[in-house]
Amino acid sequence: MKKEFWLERWEREETGFHQNDFNPYLRQYWQDLHLAAGKAVFVPLCGKSLDMLWLRDQGHPVLGVELSAIAVQAFFSENGYNPQHETSGKFDRCEADGIRILCGDFFDLGKDDVKNVAAVYDRASLIALPPEMRERYVRHLVNILPPATQILLVTVDYPQAEMQGPPFSVSSDEVEALYRDHAEVRILAQLDVLEQNQRFRDRGLTRLRENIHLLTLR
Repeated sequence: MKKEFWLERWEREETGFHQNDFNPYLRQYWQDLHLAAGKAVFVPLCGKSLDMLWLRDQGHPVLGVELSAIAVQAFFSENGYNPQHETSGKFDRCEADGIRILCGDFFDLGKDDVKNVAAVYDRASLIALPPEMRERYVRHLVNILPPATQILLVTVDYPQAEMQGPPFSVSSDEVEALYRDHAEVRILAQLDVLEQNQRFRDRGLTRLRENIHLLTLR
């Protein structure tokens, strides 16, 4: 899957993955991280997610990374911000009111970019990637994050043959396989949600589960 795929999705406003409210799992399970106020949170492939506002309101500086400039501009404008802009290395940095978004390629991030991060919120990153990119994503993420970083990870699990991703199906077994050499993996919840998701039933799914994981890097 090439960068152009996501850039074109934003250009065409094909953003069904965007949620118009805070994610309920974030609000329910964030407390399991026991993260002190003032600790920074990283949101990879953040789009224009409102969850960044929620995290900031819990007292956390928020760092996002997003490929699409359209998404970055939309986040700040739709929430009434006039961000400061700065070009730094391979990224255009936009920042306002405790939220900083680096516009550029996730794989260009280095350790210095995330050196102050204590936690990661991943609702739409891992499931946005096909299998061959998921291994690369995890390898890069764990290589740049500080030790003991916690990750709240939400995935969807369904029969992959029934629907073309994204979002792609990522089972808890796959999460374990991807992260077990780098982190302690804990399943917080596994929820059957097909009945509540008409658009996925319309796409032919016969089973849909959302899994919430808490990972702690070694």
